[in-house]
Amino acid sequence: MSSSPLSAARGAALAEGALHSASRKNLLRLVPLLAIGYFFNYIDRTNIGFAALTMNHDLGLTNTQFGAAAGMFFIGYCLLEVPSNLALYRFGARRWLARIMISWGLLASACAFVGGPTSFYVLRILTGAAEAGFFPGVLFYLSCWFPARNRVKILAWFLVAIPLSSVVGGPMSVAIMTMDGIMGLRGWQWLFLLEGLPACVLGVLTLLLLRDRPQEANWLTDNERSALIDALDEERASIPQKNFGAALRDPKVWIMTGILFSYWIGINGIAIWLPLILKGHGLTNTLVGFLSGLPYLIAAVVMIVWARWMDRSGRHVLHLVGACLVAAVGLGFSVMFDALTPAMIGIVLAVIGLSSARPAFYSLPSRYLSGVAAAGGMAFINATGSLGGYVGPWMVGVLKDTTHSFFAGMVAMSAMLVVAAVLSLVLIAVTKET
Repeated sequence: MSSSPLSAARGAALAEGALHSASRKNLLRLVPLLAIGYFFNYIDRTNIGFAALTMNHDLGLTNTQFGAAAGMFFIGYCLLEVPSNLALYRFGARRWLARIMISWGLLASACAFVGGPTSFYVLRILTGAAEAGFFPGVLFYLSCWFPARNRVKILAWFLVAIPLSSVVGGPMSVAIMTMDGIMGLRGWQWLFLLEGLPACVLGVLTLLLLRDRPQEANWLTDNERSALIDALDEERASIPQKNFGAALRDPKVWIMTGILFSYWIGINGIAIWLPLILKGHGLTNTLVGFLSGLPYLIAAVVMIVWARWMDRSGRHVLHLVGACLVAAVGLGFSVMFDALTPAMIGIVLAVIGLSSARPAFYSLPSRYLSGVAAAGGMAFINATGSLGGYVGPWMVGVLKDTTHSFFAGMVAMSAMLVVAAVLSLVLIAVTKET
């Protein structure tokens, strides 16, 4: 009689060990390639901030036109986000993510040949359309390979690509721009070419190295594969199954969309305008490149530590509230003083909060959605919420042209992050989960 509970406990321990081993192997096999892809993805989104140091003069762009072009990326992105993610669910992540990488790499590189605001607007829209579905596609893909209890940590390792892209991207972008005049191209043209084409190479590697489902993972043992599949199946069984239409009627989906919209106004506003903000302190382009990376270097370390804390506490929404408020305080502090040092302190705080909010937020949709509802719902949340990525840069550009200062823009972004924190508290009230 006593052997049965003992055998069950031993079997559970073996299954837990196999599951842990499978998650570790999947982390090493899948996440680095996807993170490198997101590294170049974010560089291709934000390198126009460095290109603007000379491109705006060459093309005769005003601050308003530049801010509009920066944000127009999100028009194509948001329109095709849901169809793209539903196509990923239909055709498989490996092929679809590879297609996205190759097409966005080609179009991001083509920005080297714009001749004025109109062609710049068009290529930014097309680049966004090509990239649509990459980020929510990766989120959905990772949810098919890692149990929910591991996802904040896994997402943090994937999302660390964003701050690291800014750490490396700043000095790299400035260095590329010193190629000005080589082969008759301006430095900003080389910037778009050399930072866009690597996505095409990564797309080919994605096609060769990824697998669509754990059942196809030849790097796992039979026990590891079975333990992982059982854990994921048990998890999906606990989530009410919905179609995409039902997901759109779920108030939680709309609250998360509002959170992301408010958040994106803050994150993309500072990501795009940071080089020009630092330039306003009288720095050289080289110093702008290095100092723009410093906040993101600090944020990368803090984000990993904070994600571990989130996983241990399990209170992801409360941590999201805290991260948004830290970012809001940082943005406000960055414009309270004219000197560079306090401005940098505020920017560091803002980037820490904005970076740490990401894994907290993006762990939430898979709590409430699964299957096609998860694929479509994640894309809808990301697409509609990401419209804030258009509003943020445009808003800062208009306020800068109107007031001749970044003060109003920073305060506006800070206020929107407070809105994101408030909506996160509404989500807690609706779900009764922290």
